[in-house]
Amino acid sequence: MAISASFKSFHCASFVFLHLPTTEEETEQNEPRDHMANLTSGYPSKCLLQSEALLQYMLQTSVYPREHEQLKALREQTSKVCGTEAVMSVPPEEAQMLSMLLKLANAKKTIEIGVFTGYSLLATALALPEDGKITAIDEDGSSYEIGLPYIRSAGVDGKVDFIESEALPVLDELVEKSKLKEEELFDFAFVDADKVNYGRYHERLMKLVRIGGVVVYDNTLWFGTVAEPANPSLHPEVKEARKSIIEFNKQLSADPRIELSQVCIGDGITICRRVA
Repeated sequence: MAISASFKSFHCASFVFLHLPTTEEETEQNEPRDHMANLTSGYPSKCLLQSEALLQYMLQTSVYPREHEQLKALREQTSKVCGTEAVMSVPPEEAQMLSMLLKLANAKKTIEIGVFTGYSLLATALALPEDGKITAIDEDGSSYEIGLPYIRSAGVDGKVDFIESEALPVLDELVEKSKLKEEELFDFAFVDADKVNYGRYHERLMKLVRIGGVVVYDNTLWFGTVAEPANPSLHPEVKEARKSIIEFNKQLSADPRIELSQVCIGDGITICRRVA
């Protein structure tokens, strides 16, 4: 899965679980999915809207009718192939908002940290102009391969430079390059990766995204648990991510280099505009 070998994040309006496997072979194949189910067991819906009916109204009225056919096909394929791990994909209503932000920012050069099967990556590529470029970083190339046929079918694969790697070494290399060339800076960044490194990613992106550019961080309300007392029954990886997100939100709030808005979509995104 993207960036972290064991845990990235969850990205859907509500959880969908597989039926239990019926053979030993199926059990072995589904071990990663069972791990994801264990992480999310007993967890509330990721969607922070007040009701599932309200979410469905929004999806059916404003999101699905405008969803590109290749985005729809990739979303369905991710659910089919990845099982419970499909929760790591950005929900369609969030991807729609990312598309709008990219166009409002007139972004041409973007960077994405954490790709999974590429739903948000495809949404970004579709939103960019013909000469737009995306640097996409994820240590799991096999998940990206699931989405690549749909990116190609949409005719936007030429916009994507996929780098199979942990993010921090790539970011450090890009920082060194950007010291010399203003044109190496990015207009827009989207981060949907391991939460424990959000703070480190932010410091590097403040050197990689131009002044006036935009950085969007996913999962910054973490199922709504950031406003709740710590729950000792949660999976240790989930608790660690919650703690990291709380600290990261404090870091962003105190950062004079950005303007920010935290938006209640999915389980929260924070939109940052670099001003210094």
